[in-house]
Amino acid sequence: MIKPRNTGITRVWKATIYSIQGLKAAWRHESAFRQELVIGLVLLPVSFWVAKSWVEVAVLMGVCFLVLIVELLNSAVEAVVDRVGHEHHDLAGQAKDMGSAAVMLSLIMAVGTWLLIGAHNFLFTG
Repeated sequence: MIKPRNTGITRVWKATIYSIQGLKAAWRHESAFRQELVIGLVLLPVSFWVAKSWVEVAVLMGVCFLVLIVELLNSAVEAVVDRVGHEHHDLAGQAKDMGSAAVMLSLIMAVGTWLLIGAHNFLFTG
């Protein structure tokens, strides 16, 4: 039996609702997401001061969004692993560790990007 699928605007509407539910769940249950979101909200207006072009603003904002995206994906992996079972399994541990590593790399990229653009605009040019 084939499951009927939503199409057109109904599909877009339902996808939007599910996405909002996901953001609410991340806010409610993931302290790292809350912290990164608050820092990102502070940094977004700061990007207009740090950047000297619209491209730099987009890059600075983009790396903030990237951190949030990776954190959401990491939280999803952790939720699925925890749903499967709480007993120790090497593959479950690897999955969680790799998700954590992805978050760390996105944070390093974000901090590095902010430092490079800030240094270029404030230290190396007049």
